[in-house]
Amino acid sequence: MMDWFFNIQLLKGWLPTSLLVATIIGLVIVVVLKSKDGWRDPLLKQLGWGVVGGLVGRVVVWLLSDVFMVFGVSLGSLVETTITYGLAVISALIAACVDSGKLRRVVAIITIVLALVTCALKVDGIYGEYTTLGSLFGHNQFSKLDPSIVGKATDKSTDTVGKWEKLGKDGKLPTMPKQGQVHSIDIPATQSHFKARTANVYLPPAALTKNPPKLPVMIVMAGQPGTPDRFFAAGVLGQKLDAYAAKHYGLAPIAVSPDQNGSLTHNSLCADTPAGNAETYLTKDVTNWIKSNLPVEKSPDKWLIGGFSQGGTCATQLGPAHPDLYGHIYSAGGEIEPTTGSHKSTVKKYFGGDEKAFDKHVPIKIIKRNAPSKQTWFSAAGQVDSKSQKNQKAISKVAMDSGMSVTTVIVKGTGHDWHTVNAGMTAQIDMFGTETGLGKTGKSIDSYPLLEVVSDNTNTFDD
Repeated sequence: MMDWFFNIQLLKGWLPTSLLVATIIGLVIVVVLKSKDGWRDPLLKQLGWGVVGGLVGRVVVWLLSDVFMVFGVSLGSLVETTITYGLAVISALIAACVDSGKLRRVVAIITIVLALVTCALKVDGIYGEYTTLGSLFGHNQFSKLDPSIVGKATDKSTDTVGKWEKLGKDGKLPTMPKQGQVHSIDIPATQSHFKARTANVYLPPAALTKNPPKLPVMIVMAGQPGTPDRFFAAGVLGQKLDAYAAKHYGLAPIAVSPDQNGSLTHNSLCADTPAGNAETYLTKDVTNWIKSNLPVEKSPDKWLIGGFSQGGTCATQLGPAHPDLYGHIYSAGGEIEPTTGSHKSTVKKYFGGDEKAFDKHVPIKIIKRNAPSKQTWFSAAGQVDSKSQKNQKAISKVAMDSGMSVTTVIVKGTGHDWHTVNAGMTAQIDMFGTETGLGKTGKSIDSYPLLEVVSDNTNTFDD
């Protein structure tokens, strides 16, 4: 019963559709039922209050989102418009409550609740953040990893991708599942003692055989607030990698999404600070656990670190700071520097006011300090996320100057949301697969319909 409840879909299916229909029915009933003083004049007055409420709400949302930036990023025009219409409807309904008899007032109150939930689901649909009811409550929908299902790369005839592909071409591959599996796993904080939440791992079909090849690795981190399973729920990363594996003999990167923050509301800055040793946890505990427990390549040119929003900032900090671990970096909507609140308050809270200590964790300064670099950096920003585009432009210039192979794209019709992550990740998977020898796609970067290429100094997609 609880599984059924937690798995109810929020972005599609019967729940959002039913709530929208119920809201519309409620509005129709409120319009049809007479106000206490008649019908026409009070109704026009209530509609007028709706217009006023919508306009005032639009101004307030614009100030909070785009002027004072209280959310850290712009909400985006689609979200602002949705909230405006929602506030207009709710304002009209509140006016109807005041100007109505008992039955109409009851219907108006019920419809206000329905309108609030419907508006919230519409905003969630734009962001793509919460996919199920369970995700609202932090419920991890993926079962615990049974270590016995993970194959060991010990057979010399199958231990490399090249040997595996030859078997595939010869029709001699071992039996394997048609799809990979996503599971949850608690990664021990042996060296860092960081209090991390449960991580998630994707194993492609090839990794679920007795003697798999050694595979490339993707470490991906969700934003803050957020949970480690976001990349596999909202980001549908497992499905994307399954689609890739279906075209490449069951081969795809192994993907791990660890927890870099410790809780929904805490921001670790992905650094070792009095707030927790997040950097040590990610670069030592997580990385060492993957190498010890999964059939993976160990060379940095086979490893990618990436993320969304605060997770993208983390990737752009840790990737350039640890080129001996990670050869590839993916950032969707990353920030120009790690912050929680203002720059001044961040430096004071996490680094005791020491600007030099803080500078060691600023992506641009890390890239300059470690230049020249042979790493790759792929970044994506939403079309209506102007702040992320500005950050992306500044970092990509420095990355190119340092020698990195850089691809920057804008995702059409999206903002600071999971739709941006997903569109960029589709191309990143193809690129990473080519770079790590899993197989070429034969596609150019400008062939992805949702992507507008800003800069690309690589030849990765070429045949």
